[in-house]
Amino acid sequence: MIATHVGGPTTLLEIGGWRLLTDPTFDPAGRHYDFGWGTSSDKVVGPAIAAQDLPPLDAVLLTHDQHGDNLDAAGRALLPTVPQVLTTRSAARRLGVTGARGLRPGASVMLQEPGREPLEVTATPARHGPPLTRPIVGDVVGFLLRCAGTTVLVTGDTVLHRRLRRALRDVNVDVMVIHVGGVRFRLTGPIRYTLTGAEAVDLVRLVRPRVAVPVHYEGWTHFADGPAGLNRALNAAAGDVRAGIRRLPIGIRTEL
Repeated sequence: MIATHVGGPTTLLEIGGWRLLTDPTFDPAGRHYDFGWGTSSDKVVGPAIAAQDLPPLDAVLLTHDQHGDNLDAAGRALLPTVPQVLTTRSAARRLGVTGARGLRPGASVMLQEPGREPLEVTATPARHGPPLTRPIVGDVVGFLLRCAGTTVLVTGDTVLHRRLRRALRDVNVDVMVIHVGGVRFRLTGPIRYTLTGAEAVDLVRLVRPRVAVPVHYEGWTHFADGPAGLNRALNAAAGDVRAGIRRLPIGIRTEL
């Protein structure tokens, strides 16, 4: 398969003849985003590829729609041009896009087209913060893709929690696209809303993918752990775990 990290969470995945885009964010740098409940962030790095320069897409994998660092204005404008948008059930209702389809964790959909390998997409559990915060932060899912003998996991914005560990315990993953960054806000103190670098290493150690690609840890000001935290975790990790984590060059198609 081939992956292109556009920036932030946005990654173009090419597998079995399908082109899938995760969490489209194409606004330029310099914008401010309010996430609700007094939390916000500034975008400091723009996308490496403009939305109009993307190849034709078959589907968008949208982990959630309620935060501008996962779906911004330019990304939202892209959705009506894509045949299918797979996302949470609440997002599918809100988006008002004909091709939007909501999945609860554990639910699957099979994509089939002549001349392409069948692609199974299964929603995986994600929790965008500590226990009991879902009413505040909203629903999030990840995605497990199975196509042409390859299994790809997109974690979505999540912390490391029991349901996720249980769901992935017996899954053989080839490529894991793992959202990192250790999101934190001044208003809520030490509470983390996404994986830190150390937690990402723990998840890689649990899942043991052939390769893990960290994304969504740079480009916005709310990444308290960020690249530095990921570097510290990688430096402290065992050699076999560290060897399996690969940071992609931004904007470059990379075979995995």
